Amino acid sequence: MTQDGVRADEIDTSRPHPARIYDYLLGGKDNYEVDREAGDELAAAAPEARIGVRANRAFMQRAVRHVVGSGVRQILDIGTGLPTSPNVHEIAQAAAPDVRVAYVDNDPIVSAHGNALLSHSGKTSIVLGDLRDPRAIVDHPDVRQVIDFDEPVALLLVAVLHFLTDAEQPAEVVATLRDALPPGSFLVLSHATGDFADRSGAQAVYNKATATLNLRSRAEVERFLDGFELIEPGLAQVPFWRPDVPPPARSAEIGFYGGVARKAG
Repeated sequence: MTQDGVRADEIDTSRPHPARIYDYLLGGKDNYEVDREAGDELAAAAPEARIGVRANRAFMQRAVRHVVGSGVRQILDIGTGLPTSPNVHEIAQAAAPDVRVAYVDNDPIVSAHGNALLSHSGKTSIVLGDLRDPRAIVDHPDVRQVIDFDEPVALLLVAVLHFLTDAEQPAEVVATLRDALPPGSFLVLSHATGDFADRSGAQAVYNKATATLNLRSRAEVERFLDGFELIEPGLAQVPFWRPDVPPPARSAEIGFYGGVARKAG
């Protein structure tokens, strides 16, 4: 079997992958023993990990509803992870059936599963791509088939930038993507932090994975939003960003910042 030119036997299952760890913590089944072991280690090191990933996903769903409610009809989701229903296109198209969604991830397993689940109606696509090469993502023909960069776009960078090291220049990555967006576009961002608890043990788990976990402070995360205007309530722990249900227990410990920002004209 091939997927975007990658054979199934080339998929690395010897080390945990962040997308599959996340899937496991959400209760999914698209993961391997090595990912489950890493997920259990992560939960031991950071007891709020499972409620944290659920709170992060709930933030993403609220943020998608907000940007669609603001009139955006196309979404570029980079670092989408394994499909967990309801996914971005399901949430968005429930609010506005004409929304188009392009998914991008660097894990061939994500790409293969996504292609199996998408309707191929022309309103959704999934691309094998790497956030560290943002220009290649913007220029990818399968992204361009779905996304018109002359019209406002909602860019989703949900729980993905913390897998880039400082040496990989995440601020420059975001700036490249920002500059490709027209005025009226949105950035939906969430990022792991150690501001609320010592999470060096969680970082140690990812040191054995295919990507390291790079925790950043509030000020460091805010720099990714340069060139955008944050909407209320600004950058917040994800359970407290416009909650539609009471935040879960231990929410104050959850080490994810989340925010939605608009590119002004």
